[in-house]
Amino acid sequence: MSKQIFSRIVVLALLLVIIIGPQWATVEGQRDVSLDIVFSGARVMDPESGLDAVRNVGLRGGSIVAITTRPLTGKTVIDAKGLVLAPGLIDLHSHGQDEENYRYKARDGVTTALELEVGTADIPAWYAERTGRSLINFGATVGHVPVKMKVMGDSGSWLPRDRAIATPATADENRRIGEIITRGLNDGAIGIGFGIAYVPATRREEIMSIFRLAAERGVTCFTHVRSHGAVEPGSALEAMQEVVADAVATGASLHIVHVTSTGLIQTPECLTLIDGARQRGIDVTTEAYPYTAAMTGLETAIFDEGWQQKLGVGYGDLQWVATGERLTAETFARYRKEGGLVVIHSIPERIARLAVSHPSIMIASDGLITNGKGHPRGAGSYARVLGRYVREQKVISLMDALRKMSLLPAQRLEKAVPSMRNRGRVRVGAVADLILFDPDHVTDRATFENAAQYSEGIHHVLVNGQFVVRDQKLVDGVKPGVAIRR
Repeated sequence: MSKQIFSRIVVLALLLVIIIGPQWATVEGQRDVSLDIVFSGARVMDPESGLDAVRNVGLRGGSIVAITTRPLTGKTVIDAKGLVLAPGLIDLHSHGQDEENYRYKARDGVTTALELEVGTADIPAWYAERTGRSLINFGATVGHVPVKMKVMGDSGSWLPRDRAIATPATADENRRIGEIITRGLNDGAIGIGFGIAYVPATRREEIMSIFRLAAERGVTCFTHVRSHGAVEPGSALEAMQEVVADAVATGASLHIVHVTSTGLIQTPECLTLIDGARQRGIDVTTEAYPYTAAMTGLETAIFDEGWQQKLGVGYGDLQWVATGERLTAETFARYRKEGGLVVIHSIPERIARLAVSHPSIMIASDGLITNGKGHPRGAGSYARVLGRYVREQKVISLMDALRKMSLLPAQRLEKAVPSMRNRGRVRVGAVADLILFDPDHVTDRATFENAAQYSEGIHHVLVNGQFVVRDQKLVDGVKPGVAIRR
């Protein structure tokens, strides 16, 4: 072979490497030293495709670029043998939207935490406060309750205390409420939040009119329904029938929050309603947290006259968050005037177990930790599912649990937020929101007496391709969380 022919062959070979090399390396994951992070030998579990196998996974620029059985090299290589690599968990109901809460979320495997029930009255300000400052991804609805409090001059700081509770809105106030909600949607709110139980004087036609707006704008109504428990009239089933009927009449998408703490012993009947509506083509979903107690403000309408009968509890079933004490009639009256959070031990264990095992119920924490005080759901909801209900009680398979905590929440949001199609999955091209955990040891540590305790067994958490938890320790100084919005 002449030197001239040999030189031409070398040139052609180099051209082929330049033209097809990068594409081949990305798909097959071989010989690519430009990968940022490689997880070697992980048990990859993807609820969308059903993949459950040992693979090597490569990340570049915040995305998954390789999932392969072939060896990978990169700038950082993590030996992931014995760990499950799964999508980052998505919490649709997280009231704790600050640095303190994001730390507990990250240690619990949550990469996206959203305030969708209460929401906010000022979408631009809410997002501006967190952009560039957040450990994990964040987002919010424009909320009917905070908007109503603003319009009606309620004195409450987070939930209503007076005018929004007891006074029906006038026609002019309803017009202003609608205008602010519309403005919030224009500003990128994920959807519309409702806490109807906290504003009981709200007329049914007011709720239906806002559902109509949601249908017109193609967003979901994330709804705390009007009442709780099995006492008629005013049962949880009746309250859910109201919003399901509104969804049918308007065409709005509906998500009912914390079905177990609303339904209580009537939860099976409420699920029959929701399942039946879904089977007939109505866009309605629901969620639950894996605990036997709720939490809310003692000053709110939830504790108006008749609360013992509706919730099926007494004073001793209430636990004052600030001190951990169980209440009496005397302390109930004193703390109700003061205002503050109280844990309500009202959900039977069989109801909590039913929700975790139900195939279409998502897991959402309803969590809030403030200065180290709160409900354990704010720190341990997801590890509790993986440890208690998957490993110990075998109520649900590991893949089904991951599906309820990642893929289903992402799919719930996709219509309004198309970017969520690239979260909640482990596949090439997806955003690298990922968790790696030890299925044999993952567990929650948060308790009702000490809620501010990190979960264990979740070794690594990545948000947009960046470690926020590494070797079960929070990474200092990183703020990779981005806004999730329309």
